[in-house]
Amino acid sequence: MSGVRDQAERPVIRLHLLDNIVVASARLPKGAIVDSEGVVALDPVPAGHKLATAFIAAGQPILKYGQVIGAATRDIPAGAHVHTQNLAVSALRRDAERGAALPRYEPARSFQGYRRADGRVGVRNHVGVLTSVNCSATVARLIATEAERSGMLDAYPNIDGVVPITHTSGCGMADKGEGFDILRRTLWGTAANPNFGAVMLVGLGCEVIQTGRFAKDFGLAGRDSFQAFTIQDVGGTRRAVEAGLERLADLLAIANATHRTECPASELVLGLQCGGSDGWSGVTSNPALGDAVDRLVALGGTAMLSETPEIYGAEHLLYARSASDAVSAKLRARLDWWEAYVAKHGGEMDNNPSPGNKAGGLTTILEKSLGAVAKSGASTLTDVIEYAEQLRRRGLVFMDSPGFDPCSATGQVASGATMIAFTTGRGSAFGFKPSPSIKLSSNSEIYRRMTEDIDLDCGTIATGHATVADKGAEILDYLLDCASGRQTKSEALGYGGSEFVPWIIGATM
Repeated sequence: MSGVRDQAERPVIRLHLLDNIVVASARLPKGAIVDSEGVVALDPVPAGHKLATAFIAAGQPILKYGQVIGAATRDIPAGAHVHTQNLAVSALRRDAERGAALPRYEPARSFQGYRRADGRVGVRNHVGVLTSVNCSATVARLIATEAERSGMLDAYPNIDGVVPITHTSGCGMADKGEGFDILRRTLWGTAANPNFGAVMLVGLGCEVIQTGRFAKDFGLAGRDSFQAFTIQDVGGTRRAVEAGLERLADLLAIANATHRTECPASELVLGLQCGGSDGWSGVTSNPALGDAVDRLVALGGTAMLSETPEIYGAEHLLYARSASDAVSAKLRARLDWWEAYVAKHGGEMDNNPSPGNKAGGLTTILEKSLGAVAKSGASTLTDVIEYAEQLRRRGLVFMDSPGFDPCSATGQVASGATMIAFTTGRGSAFGFKPSPSIKLSSNSEIYRRMTEDIDLDCGTIATGHATVADKGAEILDYLLDCASGRQTKSEALGYGGSEFVPWIIGATM
């Protein structure tokens, strides 16, 4: 790939010797001759879409990455465009060979981070205004807005900002059970994220998620870096904002006393996300991020793969890389839960890809999942945790979550992610606070169109101007720079204050 100078020299890309399709590097007009495969395009094929390289009979598997992405719904002649009109999801799979990940050496790296009292390391020093219920969301936003507007932060140069953490729940729900537990541990995990130097919890007073019980159960009560009150107790909205600003001054002083110090790269915890994927995501940006993950894991760091519905169909690849049968069983249990959950609500796991994904060249959830798993590199899967559950192991960890990116990222941050790496092919407008998000484009066109939003372009892999390893090294360098304080594109645009989306399970009453 490194010897290819432009797409015109390589109209298609073959990803695996066993594949019976190739991916178009640029739009192929009808009648285009693909010399490398000995076929002629029978239809126009958009860039990133699939072209059959041999006759595929109806019902036969279609292979990409050497894996089954579905079955032909009708006979497909060589040279035909392969997409939704002739390809559908299938129960067929190819076995994945089990084996330990190859050892990888990386020279020691470090970044300038914030070492917290519990030993964990943050990459930002925010103060959070957390809400127990949606009813206190406006007060939390007013407190954060006034703190920024008034110049209150000018006296605290080590503070990166005040972040309102608001959501749509906290009441109208059962006070026990799965939904209650998930919301509480998401709120607590977010408050405990090492990117927060201090946190204030604002409640209404009569909600299901009671501030006093919450603080007691999670050991927050009595800490200098934690404050809590309710709107009803202090006498209404205006007085709540005033009380919040008074308490905020104390919290800012405490958080401001922390300074950046040199910390090993092993302290970095990276959440992996992809959104607005296209046919290139699994060829360029996701493998490049996977290479960066392998480098980070070799340094002793941690990466979290998530979005359980979007690994469906590729889970066998993760089983083959699991540290033990027990880890594989945990992942199987989460997939079983999802199959039952989706069936209960009259859906199916193949409700993905989205219309935008399909326009970009992805046809089935199997194809999307195989590309999505590439974000995790080749490292051993050390653990599987539930949504917003605290990390127990270093290395590559899977956290169960929905495929909705803000919801998945919220869980990762609550589990301890201090940074997010987000790949996109169709274009994504996303950021997260307190954990900065870097965005990686799968193709150069979307990078040119959204250069203010996207941090790094991985499309150069498709044209042969860079290799996956080149980009993996560049991504790790960029992550460590941002961990040391460099502003990401989404931070510069002001993203991150509205993307807190806890996973809501159960009845709203």
